[in-house]
Amino acid sequence: MDFLPIFLNIKGARCVVVGGGAVAARKAGLLAGCGAQVVIVAPELGETLVAERADGRIRHIAAPFEPSHLDGATLAIAATDDRATNEAVSREAQARAIPVNVVDSPELCSFVVPAIVDRSPLVVAVSTGGASPVLARLVRARLETLLPAAYGRLAQLARDLRDRVKRHFSSVPLRRIFWEKLLGGPFSDLVLAGKDGEAERLFEAQLAGTADAPPRGEVYLVGAGPGNPDLLTFRALRLMQQADVVVHDNLVPPAIVELCRRDAERIYVGKRRNHHTLRQEEINALLVSLAKEGKRVLRLKGGDPFIFGRGGEEIATLSAHGIGFEVVPGITAASGIAAYAGIPLTHRDYVQSCIFVTGNLKDGSINLDWEGLARPRQTLVIYMGLLGLPVLCRELVAHGLPAATPAAIVQQGTTSRQRILVGTLETLPRLAEEAALSPPTLIIVGEVIRLREQLTWFDPATVGEIGSWKKEG
Repeated sequence: MDFLPIFLNIKGARCVVVGGGAVAARKAGLLAGCGAQVVIVAPELGETLVAERADGRIRHIAAPFEPSHLDGATLAIAATDDRATNEAVSREAQARAIPVNVVDSPELCSFVVPAIVDRSPLVVAVSTGGASPVLARLVRARLETLLPAAYGRLAQLARDLRDRVKRHFSSVPLRRIFWEKLLGGPFSDLVLAGKDGEAERLFEAQLAGTADAPPRGEVYLVGAGPGNPDLLTFRALRLMQQADVVVHDNLVPPAIVELCRRDAERIYVGKRRNHHTLRQEEINALLVSLAKEGKRVLRLKGGDPFIFGRGGEEIATLSAHGIGFEVVPGITAASGIAAYAGIPLTHRDYVQSCIFVTGNLKDGSINLDWEGLARPRQTLVIYMGLLGLPVLCRELVAHGLPAATPAAIVQQGTTSRQRILVGTLETLPRLAEEAALSPPTLIIVGEVIRLREQLTWFDPATVGEIGSWKKEG
């Protein structure tokens, strides 16, 4: 982020706006609406500010800007059409460590004024850091349609009830769980429908029916998909926002981890070839230990937890210890990456079956059912196969597949760093070595690859930065 999103309490504070036109009037109105003491510095005032001065909502200094006008100021805004004046305001404010905004000049700003959705006390601010104020306003307009005015009443009612909840529960986690259940259920629907009385009765019943007892821990085993945050499921996002602890692995990019609740504890347990932060048995034990502490644990895994993700081992351990758990499937690498590479895994003109296989076994060897894999009219998808690619291709040819069989390898598929190499079983190992590919990669073998040129649709350049992958061995 270029700017830290922050909300300032400026009630009663001296806030200086330099400029007397329409833009200055809008900024002054925003500040006055937050309870600030607004001082306008300008030789002359426009019609709107003249009226504001007459109503006593602003104080006017009828003079060109001088550095002394910033004495005692909490915040400054420059809204003139004179570049030299705006630069002077910015320079002098920053020398005094006063937050300053210069309209339409982000390079002169220490803060930017966002587009605002006001449902006080609920306030949503949208900013592009000055890059595109019009885009921020368009996003605000969309949010306006999604957040009814009654959300302000919902926030107000929650504020009024907050002390009662605080007195009822002795710990912060218990209060958080109560509020999540209350606001995520019929209570909010009743308030938004204008049925405040019914909502308060429901609150009373839920509060009385919830004991101040240690929370019961549970584990959410969630698939994070192949790397692109847009491919997360709605259920995954909801659980990511309510977990107390996030245990994440090597194939979950930082941008997805950042979507988890901001104050949740984060524990990295990534595994790379020949370098495990924690062994799988230790990860299993960690999940049990955290849940027994009463925490809601998010086990965030790349792809799908049950497809080469060892999710079955983890929930078997949880079950053996009587720990409650939930499994949320993710888009596995095979389907997600193949789709973004323009390679259909099945097509009735080319294949009759599709097989997923891992490129290495538990002991690190590559001892596969080669005869079963080297069959015509099927698509073969190989996970974790980059290191053993020469062996994989050689054995498939040795067991009956033509050396000219189409083969592709995709690095960091679905992301802005997606790279695709297309060749044959004979040429792909050399292509991968020359390209210096590094994991995570996915290998696809089969005639469906011939459709790629016709079906390609994804341009990695159109995807924003989503964080750096950590290399596997």
